[in-house]
Amino acid sequence: MDFTKAVERIFQKYLPSPFTLAVLLTLLTILLALLFTQKNVGASNLATILSYWEAGIWNNGLLVFAYQMMLILVLGHVLVLSGPMKKLIARLTGFVKNSANAAALVALSTMLVSFFNWGLGLVFGAILARKVGEYAQENNIPINYPLIGASGYVGLMVWHGGISGSAPLKVSEAGHLNSLMKGVSNTDMVSRLPDLISTSETIFSAMNVIVFLVILAAISFLAYRLGKKAKPTDWNNKRYDLAMTEMDKNSARVQIVSKAGLGETLDRSKLFAIGFGVLVLGAFAVQYSEMVQQLNITPNMLNFFMLGLALLMHGSFKRFLQAVETAIGDVSGILIQFPLYFGIMGIMAGSGMIERISDFFVSISNQTTLPLFTFFSASLVNIFVPSGGGQWAVQGPMILESAIKLDIPLSKAVMALAYGDQITNMLQPFWALPLLGITKLKAKEILPYTIQFMVAGTFIYVVALLIF
Repeated sequence: MDFTKAVERIFQKYLPSPFTLAVLLTLLTILLALLFTQKNVGASNLATILSYWEAGIWNNGLLVFAYQMMLILVLGHVLVLSGPMKKLIARLTGFVKNSANAAALVALSTMLVSFFNWGLGLVFGAILARKVGEYAQENNIPINYPLIGASGYVGLMVWHGGISGSAPLKVSEAGHLNSLMKGVSNTDMVSRLPDLISTSETIFSAMNVIVFLVILAAISFLAYRLGKKAKPTDWNNKRYDLAMTEMDKNSARVQIVSKAGLGETLDRSKLFAIGFGVLVLGAFAVQYSEMVQQLNITPNMLNFFMLGLALLMHGSFKRFLQAVETAIGDVSGILIQFPLYFGIMGIMAGSGMIERISDFFVSISNQTTLPLFTFFSASLVNIFVPSGGGQWAVQGPMILESAIKLDIPLSKAVMALAYGDQITNMLQPFWALPLLGITKLKAKEILPYTIQFMVAGTFIYVVALLIF
């Protein structure tokens, strides 16, 4: 498709790495703050802007947020590397009969898993797509492998509305809204904020549950229909040789057996690991049972549960730590980019840019159109800030202030941002990199399909924001 080739050329030619983009956005924000929020552009004003930037980078509350997001990604990846998950993936590949049912199976499974945890869904979808390709190749089943790869990526178009969604999770923490908006808005505006927005009003709201079920059915059906029409992959193409590779060798690492001392025995002890996992889940039940009943999920709560579950599913500290070592590379982007996004937010808050931008949106919006403006602006911002957490730090304050001024439910404003952020993941190749590495596919091969998923998803999300 000419359009998808053009999109790929644009991303390859003009879009730098996410870190470079974060630096460019930082410089642009400094310039805009100087030009539009300072009476006189000079050295003293630049020093003031830089002080806002430095304060934002080291904002303690936002640094905690970054670590929470890193743990969500790492623990999700650790879970998918466990024995039970590998067995589940092996069982699912056995249902593959043709390209259509394989695409629908991968898309449906990936979205269900991604709704629970985006890191888990990202790696699960990639490995499932790869295993489906291996199974089809071994059994001479005609499938379109790039479509299967694209179907393994669709979890990234539902994740932010799911249980690990950055914005819905953070606003469910007591005091987060006040902390985020303090120093950004005036005292009267901050006083109108609730202490928290429960996930029962966002992730588990009637709107979001219905939207997710519609997306689940529609995208799975679309994947099925595309599979009916797609030309089967030529398995004679050696680039798609999915036989034993380094990925498989690494995931099936042979553990050296030696005379183990006490420390090594404890590392390998199934009883010790499972016992500690049960202890973690027991503490989770004691601490969070009331919140579970109220359908209010927080980042700490989700990470605590996944830690206990991961220990149980791996069955030893040795295997658990090996999985952590494999997964830890995923968080490099969050570790180094998030502070820059926090610095951008610090500039925008300290200079008054957030209030000016929210006033602009209020002036051109009403209660019907503001959620749509939020959705489309979040879709655009995601191309340049490919991180839901970073985007919430930058865009969240102005969305909250605009919603308060127009008396729009804050929960709906948060979900409009979440929907917009996640939909253009089908266009933005940053988070597809792990999938491309595992499946041996190229961005240009999956883009023709992911763009069609994006168009269908955009229609559903826009209609939902108009109806609810």
